[in-house]
Amino acid sequence: MDTFAAIEEHVKHRYAVVHDEPFMLGLEVPVGKSGRRQSVFLAELKSPDGKRFLRVETTVAPLASHDPEKCLRVNLMLRTGYLAVGDLEGVAFLKLCENMLYGNLTVDAVDYMIHHIAELGDKIEMTLNKGGDWF
Repeated sequence: MDTFAAIEEHVKHRYAVVHDEPFMLGLEVPVGKSGRRQSVFLAELKSPDGKRFLRVETTVAPLASHDPEKCLRVNLMLRTGYLAVGDLEGVAFLKLCENMLYGNLTVDAVDYMIHHIAELGDKIEMTLNKGGDWF
């Protein structure tokens, strides 16, 4: 899978796509056994030297409600993915992200990362929101 078009074709056949624009897809991914779903977004990024990456991300909680130092400490414990901050309608939110180099992408690697980010993002969201859900 060396193009976003190839990823998009695979994802559209396998997942519920809820947002679709050039080089960005939004998915609803089932998580756990309780019927919960987690929104996961896929986007293509390019480095200054022209390398292309697939970003897999999910939003977990508003940053203002949480100690940024604790969030950075959580980053140190993560083996896959990292916490970052992005704006959602003008509000700073914590996001769980992973960037994957296109040259290494396989169908299995993309599926694994989509599910991993969805499951871990949901767990972090439930922990930070005391069992609740932001979306």
